[in-house]
Amino acid sequence: MYVSLNWLSKYVDISGFEPEELAEKITRAGIEVDAVEHLSSGLKKLMVGEVKEKAKHPEADKLNICQVDFGEEELSQIVCGAPNVAVGQKVIVARPGAHLPGGKIKKAKLRGEVSHGMICSLQELGVEGKVVPKAYAEGIYVLPAETPVGADPVEVLGLNDVVLELGLTPNRSDAMSMLGVAYEVAAILDREIKLPETTHETSSAKAADKIKVVVEAKEQNPLYAAKVVENVTIGESPLWLQQSLMAVGVRPLNNVVDITNYILMEYGQPLHAFDYDALETGEIVVRLANEGENIKTLDGKERTLKASNLVITNGKAPVAVAGVMGGFDSEVTEKTTTVVIESAYFEGLSVRYTSKDLGLRSDASARFEKGIDPERILPAADRAAKMMAEIAGGTVLEGTVVVDELDKTPSRVVVSPDFINSRLGMKISLNEMVSILTRLRFNVETANGLLIVDAPTRRQDIKIEEDIVEEIARMYGYDEIPKTIPVAETIAGGLTPYQEIRRVSRHHLEGSGLYQALTYSLTSDELSQKYALKKEETTRLLMPMSEDHSTLRQSLLPHLIEAAVHNVSRQVSSVALYETGSVFLGKGEDGLPNEVEHLAIVMTGKWVDHAWQGEHKAVDFFVLKGIIEGLIEKLGLTARVQYASTKQEGMHPGRTAEILLDGEKVGFLGQLHPKEQKEMGLKDTYVAEMSFKQLANVSVEPLVCTPIPRFPSISRDIALVVDQTVEAGTIEAVITEAGGQLLKSVQVFDLYEGSNMAEGKKSLAFTLKYFDPTKTLTDEEVVAVHDLVLTALQSKLSVELR
Repeated sequence: MYVSLNWLSKYVDISGFEPEELAEKITRAGIEVDAVEHLSSGLKKLMVGEVKEKAKHPEADKLNICQVDFGEEELSQIVCGAPNVAVGQKVIVARPGAHLPGGKIKKAKLRGEVSHGMICSLQELGVEGKVVPKAYAEGIYVLPAETPVGADPVEVLGLNDVVLELGLTPNRSDAMSMLGVAYEVAAILDREIKLPETTHETSSAKAADKIKVVVEAKEQNPLYAAKVVENVTIGESPLWLQQSLMAVGVRPLNNVVDITNYILMEYGQPLHAFDYDALETGEIVVRLANEGENIKTLDGKERTLKASNLVITNGKAPVAVAGVMGGFDSEVTEKTTTVVIESAYFEGLSVRYTSKDLGLRSDASARFEKGIDPERILPAADRAAKMMAEIAGGTVLEGTVVVDELDKTPSRVVVSPDFINSRLGMKISLNEMVSILTRLRFNVETANGLLIVDAPTRRQDIKIEEDIVEEIARMYGYDEIPKTIPVAETIAGGLTPYQEIRRVSRHHLEGSGLYQALTYSLTSDELSQKYALKKEETTRLLMPMSEDHSTLRQSLLPHLIEAAVHNVSRQVSSVALYETGSVFLGKGEDGLPNEVEHLAIVMTGKWVDHAWQGEHKAVDFFVLKGIIEGLIEKLGLTARVQYASTKQEGMHPGRTAEILLDGEKVGFLGQLHPKEQKEMGLKDTYVAEMSFKQLANVSVEPLVCTPIPRFPSISRDIALVVDQTVEAGTIEAVITEAGGQLLKSVQVFDLYEGSNMAEGKKSLAFTLKYFDPTKTLTDEEVVAVHDLVLTALQSKLSVELR
């Protein structure tokens, strides 16, 4: 936001303060001033002259020899190359010895002709080309005919001005106008504010007889006002109006459009001027666009609208995109005689979506998006009508055609002085707080020791108690806040149970030789459900950067396996990685995907590789299972976890097991299918994935310590011939059930499937350990229990003893 101090001084007295000093005060009050620009910097000894004669340069077709009058006895000769120089013009001249931003002017000879100075364009005075009126963009600037010869152009053009560049935060939309800044400066300096005059004369004719307003989309447009001004004459704006706009970065166009832009910068209220005759119907209808409907905007581009875009129509076709830009066919032109002034409140989110849909941003849309003051909508329209009557010679029709269903109730905040002082660590009195809020033009009352604050509608950022704390702090002075140590209760730090389990798991996996990996949460639609424990509805991005990262994953393994492939392809033959991360399953009640933490492992290559000792061991199923069993033991869940063979997509059909917790599947482990391995260029690769959340959220029985046994145990080994389809776990379960309390452990130690075994048979050998903590067992007691075990095996599984 650019702020002209000459313009600002119309509303608040800023005398007694240098621009830099004022900028410092504004910055300390919470709005940062990024730059202070003196428009007259580098300009010295300029004069207004009148071109009395003009002749072609004899040696150059594009140069003219001009005789310029400065009110002296003799005319001065100046060679000028501007295409628009003409006799009778009042122009800006830099005579020899004058200073411009580009340097000092000297007497010169151009193609043999003496030039006593230079006739200047606005650009040569340091004005940005983008704000120079189009009529003078390629040539010199022509001053009004009544400008006195010999006057100082800096004074005439209003270049004795200083412009502040404000770096506004998104919440301070109130400061996106000259009046908004005036309120701020008046509060800082504790001075009065003078509002613009809006009262104006009207004709006996009524605006309501000339224009009809219908609002169909009242949710997006709760307030729409229209005024009618007849008999306007389109032309150049007065010099003061042009200079005011150029100072704040707006290019002057014509008097009517310049007035709407002036009000935009003055009030922060976007206005639009329609050519009444171009509307054709005498009607304005505000509605949502039809899908695919077209409009040609002021920039000359055809735009296709969506059904969610709000448009202004003449009852038939769109004539403006509400809150963004007007239409090309209804714009004010040199032929315009009757103007309809639009002043409205358009809902910010609607304007934002429309602006994004069309790829079109404007000063108007920026203000509607951030929020405008509903109390300024009608005064802004009145102010514009008054200026059009004064500057464009128009006649304002009586009344304003208004559709108004906008809630203008100010935001109320009730806060105690103790709350404010406790947050600031200060002791500001209640009277001082009231004084500060009054200077900010807040309506404030006190009752029962509380501040009851009604924020003005221009301050839409004031909603909660902390907002009042901030207002008082910044106006009282941040420098006045003392340096104090916060008073608070302290407690001993520690980890939550879930955090503790995660740390234990990480330490176990890293202690087992695995490295942690972090992979993307986004994957392709094809891989999103591969290896998933549960396949639920997937979540796809609306605008993915690529198809490979378009869908939220439901398994950690695809990317983790890709990491293994990446390493193996770079001659890292042995890889052991783990990852804990979120997968996204289905959608919750809030419409967002359910985020669940999983743990995954991938291993390939050598597990043990000691060249000196000659010890080598490749990764296999039991290495991976041993790591998982160790983790389960650390979590205290060994007695509640079982493993059972299973089949899963992408996994080896005979080397894959599911992990069951209390009978419910919480994960799986096994070898990748040989076909998958071959396609990815991997050797035998083993993977596992578990729902870490399920493992971590299970209540664990407290650890119980038992004394070291005082009595010896007795072991028995048995070798059993069973069908190849019988699993060792099934045999172990039968043995455990039959062994009763004396059987303390069962462990398989051998598998034989070689020669001398009948077809379809295998041999499994187990070690059974018997123990009684109260006494030494006798052979008879062990034999009795052991016989029960053998009997159970023969009756339930039809085993044979070898």
